[in-house]
Amino acid sequence: MDCEEKTDTLTNQTEAPKGLTILLKTDEDDHRPVYLSGNFNDWATQDKRYLLHKIEEGIYSFTFPETFDYPDELKYKFTKGDWSEVEIDRYGNKTPNRHCQKKQGIQEEFVPRWRKNWLPYRPSQLPKVHLISEEFEIPQLNKKRKVWALLPHDYDTSKEHYPVLYLQDAQNLFNESSPFGNWQIDKKLAVMSDYGIGGIIIIAIEHAERERLLEYNVGKTLLGEGQGKKYIRFVTDTLKPFVDKNFRTKPEREFTGIGGSSMGGLVSIFSGLMYPEVYGKLMIFSPSLWVIPKIKFSFLDFFEPMETKIYLYAGGDESETMVKHVKKFKKRLLKREGIREKMNVNLSINMEGKHNETYWSDEFPKAIEWLFFSDREGKS
Repeated sequence: MDCEEKTDTLTNQTEAPKGLTILLKTDEDDHRPVYLSGNFNDWATQDKRYLLHKIEEGIYSFTFPETFDYPDELKYKFTKGDWSEVEIDRYGNKTPNRHCQKKQGIQEEFVPRWRKNWLPYRPSQLPKVHLISEEFEIPQLNKKRKVWALLPHDYDTSKEHYPVLYLQDAQNLFNESSPFGNWQIDKKLAVMSDYGIGGIIIIAIEHAERERLLEYNVGKTLLGEGQGKKYIRFVTDTLKPFVDKNFRTKPEREFTGIGGSSMGGLVSIFSGLMYPEVYGKLMIFSPSLWVIPKIKFSFLDFFEPMETKIYLYAGGDESETMVKHVKKFKKRLLKREGIREKMNVNLSINMEGKHNETYWSDEFPKAIEWLFFSDREGKS
């Protein structure tokens, strides 16, 4: 049965829907559900109220309820559950918002292709990868380190100031020759820029190779005595002032984030909690909380908690304890009343997620959007 026959069937039903019905046909279909996202639900991407019904392979429908309060003009897009899986045209390009002024009858739509994990991307939108230094001085540790800046693709032609996210483990963020794969943040940022969430500066700090665990280990843990506090002071007291002086940043805490995965996630947790006046946003992926199974937050009595957003991710197939540790961390963190009122924690769990760059890459755009751009208006 083709789309025209589906339309006839819907039209000839004995009790035809009184509201507007959207009938969608797509040439590229898979197991992912299809959602409507628009100006009627704040562009939410997994709103179950607007989940389309799958009639058969490649054909979906949705009927607005009789009680639906129609805006003057419906504006919407179709997604497979996230902006990383939004509709695209047959050439892989972004599509404009769809418009409809009907309040009843049938609106036929067609989607040729869908994004998957924010790809494909346009090379012209890739961020400018700038090597800040081959040997950036770390006076706190008496070491030197390679540090990169990923600047918005139009940085040189704009006059904007940008929020900044400091990320650990630069070797695994955009390096195609990385032995463990990489997050592909350059490609993800290229696509995100099309949707108004790519205007950010990423400062990527390479890890210390054999001394990585030593540098990212904060205090005395199951790994022994670490240098994490000195490393945190480097990022906070040395690197951030340099970045704010040499790039067009928004230096305030509400525009400054820090993040990483595994041990890089752990040191980022402590960075944010120890310097809440500096970091207002934390991107924490699969943190190695196992090294401090009895983590206590009594040290926060010495700090003034401030409004902070924390994107906390864990994969269910990483280890037997990863999800348990992450949930326990959130519970302990929010247990203290003074902190609970200030911390906004978004816990994301993928039960199929493994402890590797592929899954952190999947999560990166979602975290960027929620941490830095969740208050913007609409999609274009």
